[in-house]
Amino acid sequence: MKSRLLTLVLIIGLFFLAACGNSAIQSTSGSKANGSSAKGENDVIKVGILLPNSGVYASLGQYLTKGMELYFDEINWEVEGKKFQIIKEDSEADPQVSLRKVRKLIDQDNIDILTGTVSTAVAYAIRDEVNSKKVPFLVSHAGGNDLTRSKRSDYIWRSSFSSWQIGNAMGEWAFENVGNKIYVAAADYAFGQEVSSAFKEAYTEAGGEIVGEVYPPLENNDYSSYLTTIGGEQADAVYAFFAGSDAVRFVQQYEQYGLKEKMPLIGSGWLVSEDLRSSQGKAPEGILAATFWDYNLETEENKRFVAAFEEKYGERATLEALEGYDAARIIAETANSLNGDFSDSEQVIKAMSEVEFTSPRGPLKFDQETHHVIQNMYITKTKLDGDQTENEVISTVENVRDPGK
Repeated sequence: MKSRLLTLVLIIGLFFLAACGNSAIQSTSGSKANGSSAKGENDVIKVGILLPNSGVYASLGQYLTKGMELYFDEINWEVEGKKFQIIKEDSEADPQVSLRKVRKLIDQDNIDILTGTVSTAVAYAIRDEVNSKKVPFLVSHAGGNDLTRSKRSDYIWRSSFSSWQIGNAMGEWAFENVGNKIYVAAADYAFGQEVSSAFKEAYTEAGGEIVGEVYPPLENNDYSSYLTTIGGEQADAVYAFFAGSDAVRFVQQYEQYGLKEKMPLIGSGWLVSEDLRSSQGKAPEGILAATFWDYNLETEENKRFVAAFEEKYGERATLEALEGYDAARIIAETANSLNGDFSDSEQVIKAMSEVEFTSPRGPLKFDQETHHVIQNMYITKTKLDGDQTENEVISTVENVRDPGK
C-alpha cells in the first residue's frame, strides 16, 4: 500500500514539474530577442495599430484602419511569403492609456512595427518608449510639428502631414491669389495654433498683412461674438482652422452672419472635409482650402483608390482612409525590400526611409533629415453640385518639405 502511494506521489510530482517546465518554455518563447519575432512566428509580420476606437476621435481611427485593411486586402495580406497580422489597441485618445497599450504591444505581442496615432499628445507620450526599445514607428496621422523636430527619433517616421505643411501651403498662394490683408480665426489648441502660425509666417513673408486674430475654444457652439468682431474689420479674406463639429458650426454661422459675401473664407482642408460637408449644407460654397489629398483629385491612382474603397465599404473614402492606405503600402514596400525579414529594426528603418511611390495623393517620399513626408499640397475650391457641395482641386503646391526646425 505504501509502495503504491509513493509511486502515485512520484507520478504526480513528475507531472507537475513537466507542466511547470512547459510553462516556462512557453513564456520564454513569447519574448523578443535582438528584434526577432518569437519562434514559430517567423512567417508573420506583426503590425501594431494604436488608434482611437472609442470617444470623439473614433471615426478617424476607424477610417485609418479601413484604409490599411483595404491595401492589405489588395496584396492578399502577404509579401515575400510573410503574412501580415494587425494587432489593434484602442488609444482612447488618452496619453497614459496609450503608453500602457504600447508597452503591451511591444512586450507581450512582440510587434515588428507600430503605426497610428491620431492624437499628437498620444504620439508625444509614447515617443520615449518607442525610442528606447528601438521599435519602428510609422506615424500615420498625428501632425504636431515637434514629432519630427525636437522630439525626432531615429525610429519614428511620419507619412501623414505636419501642422506647418498645412498652414504654410496656403500662405504664399493666398497672397498671390486672394488679397493683401487677412484676418485669422483658429481653434484655441496646440494644433490650431501651429497651423495658423505657419500660415501667418508664409503669408507675411510673401508681403501680406494680418489685420487681426481670434482663437475660440475647442467645441465652441456659438461663434457670434467672434464673427461680430471679424465683421468689423477690413480684410480681403478670413483664414480659418477648425475641424470636426467646430468646422460645421463655424462655416454655417459664417454664412448666417453674412460674412461670406464680404470676406471669402479660406483655410485648411478640415473646414470642408469629406465627412463634414453633408452636415454643412450649402454653406461651404466658395471656400478655398489647402490639403494633401481630396476625394476629387484627378489622378489614375486616386480614381482606383476611391473606387476600391467604395466597393469594399459602401461609402466614400476620407482623408484618414487615404492615410491608412498609404501607411499599409509603406509597411508592405519595406517588407518587400527586406524579403520579409523584420528581425533587425535598424534595417527596417533604413528600408522604410527609402520607400518612394506615387500615392493616390501624388508623389510620396521621406525627408532623410526630418523623417517627415515630402508631398504635394492642393488648393481646393468648394462648389455646388445640385443640392450638395463638392471640392475641386484648382492649384498644386508641389513637393512641400517641412523645414524640421
